[in-house]
Formats: sequence, structure tokens, C-alpha cells
Amino acid sequence: MFKLSMTLAAAVLLAAPQISLAGEAKPARTELERGRYLVQIAGCNDCHTPGYAASDGKVAEREWLTGDQLGWQGPWGTTYAANLRAYFSRVSEAEWLQTARTASYRPPMPSPILRDMADEDLRALYRFVRTLGPAGEAAPAYVPPGREPIGPVVRFPMPPG
Repeated sequence: MFKLSMTLAAAVLLAAPQISLAGEAKPARTELERGRYLVQIAGCNDCHTPGYAASDGKVAEREWLTGDQLGWQGPWGTTYAANLRAYFSRVSEAEWLQTARTASYRPPMPSPILRDMADEDLRALYRFVRTLGPAGEAAPAYVPPGREPIGPVVRFPMPPG
């Protein structure tokens, strides 16, 4: 009987970290690891984390996905990588899935990658970014073609033709 009680107590203790005080289930550790992995291999940090690409990825996780002041300029105008931590703090998981499924962003954001991701991967990405919490400032607003942005930009050449 003592052995059974100890086994049950151990099971409860192991399950407890998966439940928040608000009664809402927390993402499983493997799901968070999957989300972190997806952020890294999908290139999210390359644009959405200041200095990530230039430092060969040597940016602390606490600084990830806070958006960037570096503009991306081409025939579409000038776009800026959004602060994903602020964005994900404002939308529900269902809203994120709907947005990802219908994504059609200006370059260089690879919208097809979001549209092609499995729901499980989109959920893992969302849940991982939510664990980072909101941080940073909003990225600059989109600048239409023909207007000069303020600050540094990466300029894409005009397509041939």
C-alpha cells in the first residue's frame, strides 16, 4: 500500500508542472522544444530578432523575436520585421492559426512557409513564443514605394524585365 501511495504521489508531482494556477494546461516541454526548434530552422530569428543574422545566431533567447528597425526595401516598398512577442500576446491561438493559413505578407516574409506548416507546428510555434512573454517595441510602419524610409534598409534589386 505504501509503495502504491508513493507511486501515485510521484505521478501527481510529475503532472503538476503541466497545470497552471489559472487551471489552464501549459504546453508540454516537448511542444515548447518543438516551437523553439521551428523558430530557429524556419528563419524567424533572422529578421524578427535584432542582430541575430549578423551575429551568427549569438543572441540570447530573452531577446528573440522583438522585431527590428532594419527595413527591407524593394518594389513593394519598405517592410519591417514585426515584434512577434507583442503580436502573439494580443491574439488567441485560433486567431493565429487563421492568420497563418491565409498569410499573404509583403517580402521578404515567406508567407508560403506559414500556409504550408502543419497545425501542430503552428501551435508549437505560437505556444513557444507566448512563453517568452511580450518584450521590445513595435517595429516601424510599412513605407510605400517611392517614399524614403528613415533608418537602415536592405535594398533588393528590381526584378529583371
